[in-house]
Amino acid sequence: MNPPLRGKVALVTGGTGSVGMAICRTLAARGATVVVGFRSATEPATLVAQLPAGHGQRHRAYRCDVVNAASLRELAASIDEDVGRLDMLVNCAGITKYVPHADLDALDDALIDAILATNVRGAIACTRALRELLARGGNGLIVNISSIAARTGVGSNIAYCASKAALDNLTLSLARALAPAIRVVSVAPGLVDTDFVKGLDPAWRDEQTARTPLGRLASTSEIADAVTACALELRFMTGAILPIDGGRTLL
Repeated sequence: MNPPLRGKVALVTGGTGSVGMAICRTLAARGATVVVGFRSATEPATLVAQLPAGHGQRHRAYRCDVVNAASLRELAASIDEDVGRLDMLVNCAGITKYVPHADLDALDDALIDAILATNVRGAIACTRALRELLARGGNGLIVNISSIAARTGVGSNIAYCASKAALDNLTLSLARALAPAIRVVSVAPGLVDTDFVKGLDPAWRDEQTARTPLGRLASTSEIADAVTACALELRFMTGAILPIDGGRTLL
């Protein structure tokens, strides 16, 4: 059977994180050629080896920094030269740190700037650098990995919540600006069962789980499935915020 994303090329920034790698694997399993964007010291070959390649794909991994415009221009040029097309950009690169919301002194300027630069400016800069490639085929897709923290104001810290609210607003603005050649959507998870979340205070984590109507946290594969659905099933959607939260925002 011909896989549904065969022949498509998808770039996932933040591809070494728990959610980012789950997205990479799911897109690859559906037939896409995946470009893993990463900033860590991981070897590209190690990342590529983790991805399914049963449909003749030649996955790639490029080191890039989403807050460095020159790095992103190099990334775009490399994808154009090595692959020749780009159908999907998943803006998954993001940072945070747990800081109690009332502890404003602990939320210092350097942390605020780093969160906003990566989570907001990074998504804008990636879109700017890759817009031409995405628009070339007339059917590009950008998926911004947001959070229900944008709506609830509940998250790892208040700067993080603000950054995700800005990202959702960016989704709306870009959906208007880039139509019809490129669709733009946000996938907004609730709490996801990642290594970062496992390292948080167990009592707080259990409280969040208990306050979720479906009674558990999201898995990384469920977030990846939502991203894939934006490409395959929800093809008349743009400018939308898709919550994957187990009903958390109902309470």
